[in-house]
Amino acid sequence: MAAVRRFGPPLALMALIYFLSAQPDLNSGLGDLDHYLRKAGHMAVFGALWGLWARGLRWRHPAVAAAIAVGYAITDEWHQSFVFGRSASPVDVAIDAAGVALAWLAWRWWRRRAARASEPASLGRQ
Repeated sequence: MAAVRRFGPPLALMALIYFLSAQPDLNSGLGDLDHYLRKAGHMAVFGALWGLWARGLRWRHPAVAAAIAVGYAITDEWHQSFVFGRSASPVDVAIDAAGVALAWLAWRWWRRRAARASEPASLGRQ
């Protein structure tokens, strides 16, 4: 059951990504705004995928989580190349990878900030 709690969420998100990638047209009709919102969504979703894999790996292997997320971005684009009305783009992989990188950097920043915040308290107790 522990494995399901650890790896179920990232696998579920991967399944959702696969399902959405199989849709022939997800255009909302918002023009350029749709394009930019979609790219921001890609970054957010793949950043979240990195976070879920990092959590599943107990935060010990963030590079492995990044490799899984970016590798999935590559296979996602390949999958889209077979879907009518969709196309594969290396630019989308780069956008997804940027989302992974931003999530990883945010986690590192938060972790360092938390460590600095706990230093004075631990020094005062000794």
